[in-house]
Amino acid sequence: MTRIYFIRHGESEANKNGRYAGWFDAPLTEQGVKQANLTAEFLKKVPFDAFYGSDLSRAYDTGCAVAALHSMPVTSCQALREIHAGVWEGRLIEEVMTCYPVEYALWKEHVGLCTFPDGESVAQLQQRVRNEVESIVHRHPGQTVCVATHATPIRVMEAVWNNVPLEKLDTIPWVANASVTIVEYDENGVGRLVERDLHDHLGALSTFVSAKL
Repeated sequence: MTRIYFIRHGESEANKNGRYAGWFDAPLTEQGVKQANLTAEFLKKVPFDAFYGSDLSRAYDTGCAVAALHSMPVTSCQALREIHAGVWEGRLIEEVMTCYPVEYALWKEHVGLCTFPDGESVAQLQQRVRNEVESIVHRHPGQTVCVATHATPIRVMEAVWNNVPLEKLDTIPWVANASVTIVEYDENGVGRLVERDLHDHLGALSTFVSAKL
C-alpha cells in the first residue's frame, strides 16, 4: 500500500488579489507562508519517504516547508502544475467575467466540461496529473509520499478516486489552501480516498479560494 499526502499550496498573491493564476507563477503571500509552516508542523511526524511538488513556486515552496522538517528535498515536477488557464492567466476575475461570459459561466457551473481559451481542458489536466501520480505510485510501492500541488489537480484526482465523471465534477468541493488530502493506492494501483481537505490545523488562518487558481 502506497500512501500519498496531497497538499494544496498556501494562499498565493493571485488568490489574495482575485486573479486567475494557472501556470502564472504567483508567489505565496505572507499568510500563505504561515499556512505552509502550520501544515509542515501538522505533518512533521509523518514518516515520508519522498516529496514531489509542482514547479510553480506557490506549490513548490509549500512542499519545501513540509520537507524541511524532514531534512529532505522536493522533486520539482511540471506535470503537477495547475490547469493551464490560457488567456485568463493573470487576469482579474471581474475582467474574465466581462470578456469571456460564456466560458466563465461554464467554469462556474460545469467546471468538468471547461476548456480555457488557448489553454487546457479539465479533461486534459486530469489525464496529465493522473499519469504523473500513477508514475509516483509505481516508483514508491509501499511508501509514504508527499505531493504539493494545486486546487484543480486535487479536485480532478478526487473524481478519479471516487469514480465521479467529469460532467459531475461540480459536486466535488474545492479544498482549502494548505489543506491535506490523504489517499492510499493498493498493489493494483487503485486509489482510495482516506481523508480530504484537512485544514483544522490552520485555525483562523484558513482560507477557501475556489475560482482563483
